[in-house]
Amino acid sequence: MAVRTSRASEVGGHEPRAVQKALALLEAVAHLGSGATAKEVAHAAEIPPATAYRLLNLLVADGFLVRIDDLSGFALGRRTRELAGAAPPADVDNSQVVDDLRTQIRFGVYLASYAGDRIQLVDRDPDHELSGESALVTHVHASAIGKLLLANRPDRHVLTDLRKFTSQTIVDLAELAIELSRIRTADIAMEKDEIKVGRSAVAVPVRDDTGRVSGCLAVIGRTGRLVDDDPDLIGLLRSSASQVRFTHVIPS
Repeated sequence: MAVRTSRASEVGGHEPRAVQKALALLEAVAHLGSGATAKEVAHAAEIPPATAYRLLNLLVADGFLVRIDDLSGFALGRRTRELAGAAPPADVDNSQVVDDLRTQIRFGVYLASYAGDRIQLVDRDPDHELSGESALVTHVHASAIGKLLLANRPDRHVLTDLRKFTSQTIVDLAELAIELSRIRTADIAMEKDEIKVGRSAVAVPVRDDTGRVSGCLAVIGRTGRLVDDDPDLIGLLRSSASQVRFTHVIPS
């Protein structure tokens, strides 16, 4: 692969070392998964932030990395996949990924896609009854799964008649906007007694190879038993979500 002299001159007079650092950054993004922030990548690669930010921008400009939709993180780009000889994986067994997660936690686990900007539950937990499924997919403001969709597709939904299911349901548009902003920042959605009293949920995004949110992985359980800020639970969710791939086309 020919080295672009214009790019090399931007890095400085230590091109071999810069190449090593750039490769370390690519490896860090691959290890951390889509959506890793610049700070996280720099820390994982053990590279000073200022240097990492400069190299990350060059890698994005050359197509080796891409920025995810909200510009908060990075994902591997087309040229990196080509170098690795890897097309976007189409043979991932999502059901196995979800089943493996179910063996590690005691709550209901659900995989949802955001095809056509609508929620589709593509894997329901057979051991946990999910009541009110129609409300969950129709009234997107009242659930963790729906709020994660809203946070990542804010321009695709016109919210006018927000149904109040419980006293905890967010129906004020200003309050909901703050909640969606928080979800985008934290990259996780939570729900407590909002669509049904006694039920809580946590949802993390599933991203495609461009970093776009194409669905989510969620756990749903009894309020009080499901601790929505449990770091171990969230870590398991994020790790499993990073392995999921949807084989159907997600409309843009």
